[in-house]
Amino acid sequence: MTTERVALVTGASRGIGRATAVALAREQTHVILVARAHDELETIAREIRANGGGATVFPLDLRDFAKIDLLAQEIGAQWGRLDALLGNAGIKGPHKTVATLDPAALTEAIDVNAISNFRLIRAFDPLLRRSPAGRVVFVSSNCAVYHLPEVVCYQASKAALESIVLTYATECKDTAIRVNIFRPGGTRTDMAVKWFRGSDEYLTLKAPEEVAPQIVALLRPDCTQTGEVIFYPGTEPAIAAQ
Repeated sequence: MTTERVALVTGASRGIGRATAVALAREQTHVILVARAHDELETIAREIRANGGGATVFPLDLRDFAKIDLLAQEIGAQWGRLDALLGNAGIKGPHKTVATLDPAALTEAIDVNAISNFRLIRAFDPLLRRSPAGRVVFVSSNCAVYHLPEVVCYQASKAALESIVLTYATECKDTAIRVNIFRPGGTRTDMAVKWFRGSDEYLTLKAPEEVAPQIVALLRPDCTQTGEVIFYPGTEPAIAAQ
């Protein structure tokens, strides 16, 4: 069994996932890169290896729940445990009112943003329990407590995600696993481009590389926080959950 930490990062092909995976690899963590884009994952893996780090590529559509279970089996067979899990992959969904939204769009958003992360927890909990310091972070959004018009897919799915994750954190309180939610606030990602719908306003947002160090800190063995919703500094929501 390897002595270096082993971390799984979803949504690793770009944005916050990519930046965090690269930062984790700098800390002698072997990073398992998960996303749908195989070529992009291979590019990141080559970059990590060129800088002395370790990376394994696993192309995966997170809606393929059977393949999530297969990934857990493969990681268990090769490393025997999982030390860190970053659930970062997500979709925004269309801008539509509740009354005009295609039901399939809401189902897809909930599948990707909530159910797939539930399946990750379910599949990897046994491997996280084998780690001396299992760390879990799921990326969410202040939208989980907002009720903005035409954003129901994102808001509802992130609210569901947070409920699942915080429940899991409570269930892990007597273990070595620490589980948290991280809300990065506005960040310059592909999702932000879609959010601003053609406006250049997204260019004013912080880069994913500014967010990554805070996530890496939550995934380190010395992190003691658990069951918390953690914000990038200055991005706390102006309203409380209603």
